[in-house]
Amino acid sequence: MPEQTRSASGSPTLREVLLKKGYIGLLLIAALVGAPVSLAAFGFVSLEHELQHWVWESLPTALGMDRAPWWWPLPALLLAGLLVAPVVTRLPGRGGHIPVDGLGGPPMPPVSVPGVVLAALACLPLGAVLGPEAPLMAMGSGLALLAVSSAKRSAQPQLSPVLGAAGSAAAISTIFGSPLVAAVMIIEAAGLGGPKLTLLILPCLLASGVGALVFTGFGNWTGLSIGALSLPSVPKTAVPDLADFVWGIPLAVVVALICVCGQSVGRRVKAYTNGDPTGSAPPPTARVTAVRTVVCAVAVGVCICAYALLTGRSPEEAALSGQLTLGALAAQPASWSIGALIALTLCKAAGWGISLGSLRGGPIFPAILIGAATGVVFGPLPGLGIAQGLAAGIAASAAAVTRLPVTSAVLAAELLGSEATDALPLVIVAAVTAFVSGELFRSLARRRSAASPDGPSPVAEAG
Repeated sequence: MPEQTRSASGSPTLREVLLKKGYIGLLLIAALVGAPVSLAAFGFVSLEHELQHWVWESLPTALGMDRAPWWWPLPALLLAGLLVAPVVTRLPGRGGHIPVDGLGGPPMPPVSVPGVVLAALACLPLGAVLGPEAPLMAMGSGLALLAVSSAKRSAQPQLSPVLGAAGSAAAISTIFGSPLVAAVMIIEAAGLGGPKLTLLILPCLLASGVGALVFTGFGNWTGLSIGALSLPSVPKTAVPDLADFVWGIPLAVVVALICVCGQSVGRRVKAYTNGDPTGSAPPPTARVTAVRTVVCAVAVGVCICAYALLTGRSPEEAALSGQLTLGALAAQPASWSIGALIALTLCKAAGWGISLGSLRGGPIFPAILIGAATGVVFGPLPGLGIAQGLAAGIAASAAAVTRLPVTSAVLAAELLGSEATDALPLVIVAAVTAFVSGELFRSLARRRSAASPDGPSPVAEAG
């Protein structure tokens, strides 16, 4: 039973928070914000998917090709670099947060939202190895702040972060396919407890629930793809035994190492394109940043081409966010050779790392495919199985990248659907193992960098 009087520390009680003047109005605004944010998210995701389909499927077919050839990513990513370079150097907000820095920072000002949308539409459909989650969160927070005047936001400083979080929750509940994932992510990322958490989470729950409802309903009405991360078909899982944990724990460590290495590459690329954050060197000019952004985009294309040449498969599998490839892998894991899966893991991880530091998008979706592919590689090991490897790989990659193990376990369970019940013990252990391993790898990198005569590097400061 919550305490009904002011605590000894002087902080407000739960009752005082709920009865505070203006809080009920804030909840109403948050609920109302969910609908327009979800409609904006629907339009963004639908347009991004249509452009992606046109670039990677319709255009090659129109040119008389069965599928995109191995060299297709080079002109596509060159165009992406040329389109995004002026956005990140000239428009307000620089196209949004750099993906290697995570899903974002403070709420995105409304004036920066056009740049975020343009940068994402320049990168994602043309093959950047990034997901739509970060642009959606930035767009959601920026649009939510439009619900109140700037004067009111200035008079109530707590209003902006709460509304911004509610808008972000409404947006990501649509792309993750569940308002539950969005709510858990907000709770875990906030690191709050008690009345302060209630102050934040209730608006986020309302906005994400309304947003998910409107998003799904609008998708059914129009017949357009809603683009949510999902697995239409997954292998049958079994109750995990000792062998699953014997292999699942080292699998999570390997996935965490791959993800941390990819993020470290992203830090170096960020320093190359935007300047050393330690201030040891002057930042590059806007023109230099633009040129280096284009160079990095082409380098991503080279990584994707390498996958197509090594495997003889479509370059589309190693490009983009990985949503479609993840679904295909989960539905028919036996159709992939071990060599193709290893090539997919390495080439996509390299392209992902470069994209993290130079282009615009989200870091989570490609990492989940990398973890899933690694898990399927581990699947044939005695006593593990492809289904268990897939489940553990998804949870481990999400935890290593987001550094939110609870959110990662919930996300993996949502993706596994009816198979989640049996796989959940392994999913939880894999998420925790990857989280701890990732933190240890980052700590070791920081220590090595501190011992270096050149001082701290961008890699050591990752995360």
